[in-house]
Amino acid sequence: MKQLFILLVGAVLVCSTSSAQMTSCSTAGDNDGFLGIQTIRLWPGAAPDAKGDSCYDIPTLTIFNPADGAANGSAVVILPGGGYSVLAGNLEGDEIANWFTARGFRAFVLAYRLPSHGYLLPIPLMDARRAIQTVRAHAAEYHIAANRIVLIGFSAGGHLAALAATKPIPGNPNAADPIDRVSSRPDYLVLGYPWIGAVSTDYSHLNYCKEFHLESRCAALTARFNPVLFVTKATPPTFIYHTFNDQTVPIQQSLAFFQALVSAGVSTEYHVFANGAHGSGLGKGDPALDLWPNLMENWLRAHGLLTVDPSVGGRRP
Repeated sequence: MKQLFILLVGAVLVCSTSSAQMTSCSTAGDNDGFLGIQTIRLWPGAAPDAKGDSCYDIPTLTIFNPADGAANGSAVVILPGGGYSVLAGNLEGDEIANWFTARGFRAFVLAYRLPSHGYLLPIPLMDARRAIQTVRAHAAEYHIAANRIVLIGFSAGGHLAALAATKPIPGNPNAADPIDRVSSRPDYLVLGYPWIGAVSTDYSHLNYCKEFHLESRCAALTARFNPVLFVTKATPPTFIYHTFNDQTVPIQQSLAFFQALVSAGVSTEYHVFANGAHGSGLGKGDPALDLWPNLMENWLRAHGLLTVDPSVGGRRP
C-alpha cells in the first residue's frame, strides 16, 4: 500500500509516495541554491477551478538550472507520465531534467493536476498551456530564447504534451496577466512512448474513460482530446520514441500520430525499438534503449538547440 510523506523545507512543500511517484507544490519561490532548483506556482494564488489548497490542487513548475556558464539559451518543459493517476517524478521528471541541463538547457518539470484527484481534462491541459506560457513570458529572466522551448512528455504526459502542441492558445495582448499575453505553443515536441489514444472509445487497452468511469461521455471526450485529430502544418517539429512490444500503450497509437504529422507536412523523426517495456525513461540500462537519448540529442543539435545563443546563453539567473 502506498504511503504519503510530506516534507516541508523552508517554504517548499513536497508530497510524494513510497513508489517514487511524486507531485509537488510550493508556497513561495524559494531557491535550493546549492542544487540549482526552484519550485514556483503556476498561478500566484489559487489555480483556476482549484478544489482546495493541498499539493494536489496547486500546479507547479520545478526549475532546474544548467551549470554556471553552460546555458545555451534553450528551455525544456517536462510532463511526467503516470496514467493520469500519479506523476513519475523521478523516472520521467528530474532524471530527464538533469539530462537536459547537462546539455545547457534550463529545464522545467510540471506537476499538473490529476483526474485521480478530481481534475479531469481539460484541467491538466490548462496547466500544461500555462507552464509553456510562464516559461515564454519570463524568457528574459530565465536567459532563454522565447522561440527555443521544447515540450517533452512521457506516456500520459506524452498525451498531454501532444494535446498542448496541437491545441495551443494564442496570447492575448490585452490580458491583465503578462503570462496570458504570450502563446502556449511549444517550438519543438518530444514524445516518449506516448499514450496518444488515452481518450478513446477503444477499450481494448488502457483507457482514460474507463479508468475514470466516463464511458457515457467518451465519444464527446474523444472528439475534444484525441491529439491525432488536431495535427496541422502548424504543429511543432516532433521527435517520437516507442518500443514495438510495449504492452501498455500499443505502438499503433504513436504511429497514428506520426502518420498525421506526415500528412500535415510536419518535420518528424520517429524511432521504434524492437524490445522494451513501457515506462523505460532514459533507457534503464538496456543496451538498445539507452541509445534513444543520443538520437534525441542529434535531433536537438540538428535544430540548433545545443548551439549557444550569445544573446541569452552562457548565463544563469
